[in-house]
Amino acid sequence: METKILYNSNMHFEHVLWKRELDFWIDELKTFNNRLSELVTRWTDKNVLARLEHYQNEFILHGGVIEDLQEAIEEHEMRIAGQSESGFNAIDTKLARKHVEFRNRIETEREIYADLKKKFFRFLEEYM
Repeated sequence: METKILYNSNMHFEHVLWKRELDFWIDELKTFNNRLSELVTRWTDKNVLARLEHYQNEFILHGGVIEDLQEAIEEHEMRIAGQSESGFNAIDTKLARKHVEFRNRIETEREIYADLKKKFFRFLEEYM
């Protein structure tokens, strides 16, 4: 089995990319909520309003996930910074494992968010 080493600088670079992606999602959620506000003023049908509420709840939930991911990135960044200050460039096994697990969380959330957006755009096509 090949040994892989995660360097602090590479993990930091990945964190920067994730932070930018999460910031973009936050901006998108603001735009999506604005769309919901527009639709609320256009529709009185209870079924449509229930679907609007569903998407509003989904956006709130996803916003919470984004906040959790941002906090986890910051915690990991602090650990990396502490290790870098001590002169170690490669992170210990436990933290490397956590980084890989977090990468998987980001990838999973990316898929969930993409699916939500796809469904929301279809909804908008139908009711905008």
